[in-house]
Amino acid sequence: MAFALSSPLPFLLSDPLFALFSFVHNMAEYFAFNIADRLLGKATSLVVEHICLAGVVHSELENLKATLSTVRAVLLDAEEQQVNNHQITDWLGKLKDCFYDAEDVLDEFEYDSLLRVVVSEGGIKRKVRHFFSSSNPLAFRFKMGNKMKEIREKLDKVAADADKFNLKKMGVNVPVPVLNRKRENYSFVRASDVIGRDDDKENIIQLLMQSSDEENVSVLPLVGIGGLGKTTLAKLVYNDGRVVAHFQKRMWVCVSDEFDVKRLIKEIITSATEQKCDDLPMDVLQRRLRNELDDRKFLLILDDVWSKNRDKWLELKALLDGGAKGSKIIVTTRDKLVASVMGTCPMYELKGLYDEECLSLFIKFAFKDGRDKRYPRLVEIGKDIVKKGKGLPLAVRTLGGLLYLKVEEKDCYNELPFYLKQCFASCSFYPKDFQFFNIPLIEMWMAQGLIQPSEQNKEMEDIGNRYIDELLQKSFFQDVEEGVPGFLYSFKMHDLVHDLAILVAQPECSMLNFDGENISTKVRHVSILETGETKEEVTISRFFGKLNNVRTISFLDSDVGPKCESFVITCLLRFKYMRVLGVQYSSFEELPNSICNLMHLRYLDLRDNKSIKRLPNSIWKLHHLQILHLARCDSFEELPRDVGKMMSLRHLSLTTQQMAFPHKEREVGRKCFDSLRILGIGNCPYLESLMEGMRSFTILRTLIIAECPRLSSLPKTLPALENLTIEDCESLDLGNRNVEREGNIQGFGSLRNLLISGLPKLEILPRWLFQVPTSNTLLYLSIDYCENFRALSEEEESLSLTSLDTLVIRGCSQLLALPEGMGHLTALRQLQIERCRNLAALPDKMRCLTALTQLKIGRCPELAERRKPRTGEDWNKIAHVQDIYLDGQKIQVT
Repeated sequence: MAFALSSPLPFLLSDPLFALFSFVHNMAEYFAFNIADRLLGKATSLVVEHICLAGVVHSELENLKATLSTVRAVLLDAEEQQVNNHQITDWLGKLKDCFYDAEDVLDEFEYDSLLRVVVSEGGIKRKVRHFFSSSNPLAFRFKMGNKMKEIREKLDKVAADADKFNLKKMGVNVPVPVLNRKRENYSFVRASDVIGRDDDKENIIQLLMQSSDEENVSVLPLVGIGGLGKTTLAKLVYNDGRVVAHFQKRMWVCVSDEFDVKRLIKEIITSATEQKCDDLPMDVLQRRLRNELDDRKFLLILDDVWSKNRDKWLELKALLDGGAKGSKIIVTTRDKLVASVMGTCPMYELKGLYDEECLSLFIKFAFKDGRDKRYPRLVEIGKDIVKKGKGLPLAVRTLGGLLYLKVEEKDCYNELPFYLKQCFASCSFYPKDFQFFNIPLIEMWMAQGLIQPSEQNKEMEDIGNRYIDELLQKSFFQDVEEGVPGFLYSFKMHDLVHDLAILVAQPECSMLNFDGENISTKVRHVSILETGETKEEVTISRFFGKLNNVRTISFLDSDVGPKCESFVITCLLRFKYMRVLGVQYSSFEELPNSICNLMHLRYLDLRDNKSIKRLPNSIWKLHHLQILHLARCDSFEELPRDVGKMMSLRHLSLTTQQMAFPHKEREVGRKCFDSLRILGIGNCPYLESLMEGMRSFTILRTLIIAECPRLSSLPKTLPALENLTIEDCESLDLGNRNVEREGNIQGFGSLRNLLISGLPKLEILPRWLFQVPTSNTLLYLSIDYCENFRALSEEEESLSLTSLDTLVIRGCSQLLALPEGMGHLTALRQLQIERCRNLAALPDKMRCLTALTQLKIGRCPELAERRKPRTGEDWNKIAHVQDIYLDGQKIQVT
């Protein structure tokens, strides 16, 4: 059978995008600066510095750092100049190979230090510096000194070629920008640059000219997905002569992430008066704002709003309501819920452009005036491209900018910070229309070394979420769907953006489908989508024998996992510097003992292997391993004895036959798993106890437990826990009073998100939810399919989670009533009640839920008559809620 790389080139050759991209520069070597930056950080870290203090090793390290610093200074200029100089592109490629080799050597230093901590201390040390009082063995220093010298000499030789290119030093003090959604606060746009929005502009201007009989200040939400041009349209309207003449005051403020009322007041005043007011107290600011706006007809644009906090919005709106009749506020947002919270007028939903408008926009940004006539073939290519653009002006402008790139580099990709470019490119590792989830993607970035700990000691998972947020803001990701609020969410890539990721990731990232023989020897990250008609590991192994530098291998489809361990053995023998090994959907019974030789491995994924029974005990030697997935491995018997010694393990997902986790007789009283941040345990038919007597899970942030029918209790103390999900554990009773007396209510003081589903023994909510310390900020509570749930006892009705933002109650068949104590949930914004067939009435205190903006009630037959709009007995209890959905239908509240 013939085999081939499903490389971007064959794909793009049959695609109009390749014809376009062939006219622009090669962006494949744009990651050298990023790699050099993290390599220099690794070389100067305390770990490496202390290990290398002796003799020749220290000398070679200093030489390596000096070369890295010199080369790093010219890399940004080199990456720009490669547009027109293929020799620089080749030089950057050789430089990157040297960087990767150096990174592998420095990784060995770190590994050796971690190994020695375990051996010398007989346990786990979170601070590697405690080890450095002992010296390194002479043999290790000698071996590593030779390796360092060899790599340094190779790097020096390649770096010397930089003199040929007359490169400028511009990367010495490159700042790391703060990642947030904050945009520049300006309102100008050149009308001639905007195509296809004339009708939208006229419609909005007409809405602005209309007066409202009910209120002085009306709020018009302008809603649409990222890249549609909401801000651009708002700028067109803002600068139109009729609008300028109609309003006495016009103000433009960018809101972005944080809805800080004081900051917004300052910026509104500055926009209205062109004078700064930074040092004024709040009461002075409020008076000045009212003086500027009272009895004047004004237009205020609040651009890029994300916050759904109705209280803060009402606080600001109260200061704006003094404007003269006919004053208007336009809010631009991607989120319809934001629009419903802030709007007083029906939202104006922006649609995509027509193909003809997209083509005009493409031509405008792809060619200088009139030059499109000289390139009729490119115009025809453009016609095919805009059909794939789905009407998104940003996507069309970006692709037009790619063609114009030889003259002016203005495309979105080049505007990304250097540390985001490689993260974006790594997404080409996945197929089109792939549904990304934030946690797995972040962990892949971590394993590949693309996320580095910050100086502020931020968790790498938090930094990764900020990276995703930045890519979302710039429309590289779209179609966001929330899973568990505050923790898990999904998103996708537009097809055109995915094509760009494929282009810039060449030749390092590739998808394999084994249908031919073409393959680049420079491939480092490989995803396997299909293996053709045969799945023999011998054939696959022979194919991989052509590669040398692979760091990532992952099977992404349930039909292509390897069936025997020969494939893993090939990886062990061939790719000793591998960082990611994802053999999901495999069916071998055990891993070879030599897995411990993959000392650089960060990510090991064995999910959905129905045959594997155990791991070799040598796996504890993978001291760099951060992620270990054993979920849905139904035959897996137990974790090996010393797995708790893995010093870097951050995420463990597990299906096991164990009765206790961890083993009491092995782990109680000793430190283990003390680096774990995320623990997922599911489909464990015999698991009865969880973390009993354990003291080491002090930094665990997320705990997910599902389908453990014998589990009867939770651990008592998890002080750092923020996210807790419990599903389908039929023996677990969180509200058991005996358990409550034994428990420690201080043990969940950091909890933010709680989801409870399928707990038939649950009758009442546990007291620790209502008596947590004041530092607790529970934002999300979901109670699903708890058949015996009967709300709260009378004693507990006066207690309340005053910070609770969202409450979901589903499938609780024995729920007869909601407690009157719900009236104390003063911050509750969203309430959802579904499939509670015996719920007979709503509490009178629901009138006290003044922050409630969305209420959904569905399939609750006993409530059907009582909650009827305007006529039902309970209608007056909920009529104040802005958005009401009954059985899926939104009710118009007048």
